[in-house]
Amino acid sequence: MDKKYLLFDLDGTLTDPKEGITKSVQYALKAYGIIEEDLDKLCPFIGPPLKDSYMEFYGFNEKDAQDGVYKYREYFSVKGWMENKEYPGIDRMLDALKKSGKHLMVATSKPELFAVKILKHFGMDHYFDFIGGADMEETRVRKADVIGYVLEKNGIEHLEDVIMIGDRKHDVQGAKEAGVECIGVLYGYGDRAELESAGADYIAETVEELSAMLL
Repeated sequence: MDKKYLLFDLDGTLTDPKEGITKSVQYALKAYGIIEEDLDKLCPFIGPPLKDSYMEFYGFNEKDAQDGVYKYREYFSVKGWMENKEYPGIDRMLDALKKSGKHLMVATSKPELFAVKILKHFGMDHYFDFIGGADMEETRVRKADVIGYVLEKNGIEHLEDVIMIGDRKHDVQGAKEAGVECIGVLYGYGDRAELESAGADYIAETVEELSAMLL
């Protein structure tokens, strides 16, 4: 696959954020009188914009959903961002891709501030030419908007040279909307049916398969 610019999602693609995200959601829901002891039930929050998830899964109105984002950050900004694990083989893959001359970038719906902190924490930030994410005001949070922002900031005009890599339907749909191809990965939080129905151009089951595909 001869793609020059590789755009990676963060959560569920580069790192496994389950503990930090689900505990942050658990903390936020408690403020609304919702007690959820089973963190596995909060895994659908991994990937999509938070505000959308509150509205979809708990029926929040727009104001409560927005306030829920700020409540989530009370926990995430202190503890949650560190409760994260690197997927095995990711560092090796990024190193090989970088050495092959590819331009690696991040396009995440997580606030850019946190994305930078997490990648520095794992010692992965040096692989990336650019780390792009949502703004703290949530005006840039949809995946298509984040991808567009990354492309614009880096002056990338030839979309045939770009591919997005992510684990959820939002990554695939955002890539389609932005006019770029997408690889869906199965080691994250989306399954094959979700990624295929969203229109993923390629599917990689493992980090090793993804690496071989991109090299």
